[in-house]
Amino acid sequence: MRIGIEADKLEGGRTGVGRVLINILRQWDGFDLSDLELILYFKNSVPDDLNLNKSNFKFKVLNAKSNAIFRHYHLSKQAKKDKLNILFCPDYVSPITYFKPTALILHDISYEVRPDIYNWPSVWDKILLKYFSKISAKRAKYIFVVSEYTKKEVIKHYRVKEGKVHVIPLAVDKKFRIVDNKEKIQRIKDKYKIKDKYICFAASIVNRRHLDKIIKAFEKIGKKLPEYQFLLIGKNHTSPFVDIERLVNEVNEKSNRQAILRQDFVKGEDLPLIYNGADLGIYLSEYEGFGLPVLESVACGTPSVTSPVTSIPEVIGDSAIYVNNIKDIDEIEKAIFKGLTDKELRQHLISKGLERV
Repeated sequence: MRIGIEADKLEGGRTGVGRVLINILRQWDGFDLSDLELILYFKNSVPDDLNLNKSNFKFKVLNAKSNAIFRHYHLSKQAKKDKLNILFCPDYVSPITYFKPTALILHDISYEVRPDIYNWPSVWDKILLKYFSKISAKRAKYIFVVSEYTKKEVIKHYRVKEGKVHVIPLAVDKKFRIVDNKEKIQRIKDKYKIKDKYICFAASIVNRRHLDKIIKAFEKIGKKLPEYQFLLIGKNHTSPFVDIERLVNEVNEKSNRQAILRQDFVKGEDLPLIYNGADLGIYLSEYEGFGLPVLESVACGTPSVTSPVTSIPEVIGDSAIYVNNIKDIDEIEKAIFKGLTDKELRQHLISKGLERV
């Protein structure tokens, strides 16, 4: 059997889809693949850190100038030429010009359900993603989703048969675990200029996660608990644009210290250590298909503050502190303060979180 895999999200700094895909492939690398040939299609280059050992994996670089041309022209053309049994597309959409069997991952369909809070890179994205995603779902032989919540949303809005939608919950990578090594934790603090205690946010910065409100809540925390810093990791993809850098600079100037630290991206091996060193993870959102950062935080023994919406309660259960109104700066501030100072609650959340993982 010959399986094609759209693999361009493995190129460059991996977030979201890329991280999910590399972990799927590494799991498959441990399986018996004797009857399979797996062809990974890349846009511009093959990353040197794939660590896929089985000879069943083949790599093809299609040299495309843009994501759309890669997917809808080069990938479609090469997949037809390779006479695949099935093409696996892990990023919401399959090639619009490809009519052979496909398997599709829909991590969520927020762009369909809540277009008002979705971060549209352009007008074309707003038109094409909704249109192509629905067509891809209707054509797909298999649709994989990461939560029961998303399955219900897909069936409701795309009107596809329930039998072809399969719930496969995500799990944290094995490297997200408690690290009992003070020297390693200290080195990671030194690397990111963390002086003592800190809380952490690590995800793409989009409007529905209301990072501006979190920053303003942390400013209030800093007056009560000045020993804490806030490490903020993620590229700013807000649209309409929210000037996160300006907000960070304003808080730091008012505080007369580096209260908030910024990183667009950190290496994958650093993130578990960052969570281990943190006293609290924070991840608020109006809509998520899963909410993996919350699970990654608690897997490292770090309590998390999050929001009880969409799929998140299904994923994290009662092992987090919930903020009901994530636009309420006072409520966010109270949740963070409680998560940092209530020792009995912290131990309860750590224990529950590890069970949940």
